[in-house]
Amino acid sequence: MFTGIITDIGRIADLERRPGHDLRLAIETAYDLDSVAIGASIACSGVCLTVTTKAGNRFTVDVSGETVSRTASAMWAEGARLNLERSLKLGDELGGHIVTGHVDGIGTVELVEAIEGSTHIAIRAPAALAPMIAPKGSITVDGVSLTVNAVEDSADGSTLFHLNIIPHTADWTTLGAAKAGQQVNLEIDVLARYLQRMAGSRLTS
Repeated sequence: MFTGIITDIGRIADLERRPGHDLRLAIETAYDLDSVAIGASIACSGVCLTVTTKAGNRFTVDVSGETVSRTASAMWAEGARLNLERSLKLGDELGGHIVTGHVDGIGTVELVEAIEGSTHIAIRAPAALAPMIAPKGSITVDGVSLTVNAVEDSADGSTLFHLNIIPHTADWTTLGAAKAGQQVNLEIDVLARYLQRMAGSRLTS
């Protein structure tokens, strides 16, 4: 479990392709790895991964082909920067919102523009996620907990949602380098996920 508050930007220092489409990554981090246990969970740009080894300033994770196929492809490349967050501990401050580290879909950045010191980002979400994205609701983009400012629904069922990225978030996450056309990992609010499921069950019962 996570909160979407990023505490480091890591870098994929080495990438090994495994049988099938699996990957093994070595990720550089500023974390004190003496305090990170083997088997611990770390969210990497919104994807919950398990620490398998650690040495120096690097830890390794294994990424299944299923995970690779359901997440933004550009993040799985040597040199790629990843938003990192260690798992939530009981008693920690819940500064963002409840985040599971399970990506629900891939969005596409359509607009990035500076507005009065902040950054306005508009992201196209697929039709399957559109009903669960609401103004003033929470959403996780590449692991970052954010508040949706506005939504624009389209005839094809997709939705364009708008975000305001404050300078601190731009500086401390990879969103400060976001570009139009870029794919991003989306996780909708867990409450919206269950409400959508409940609504669907009532319609078919």
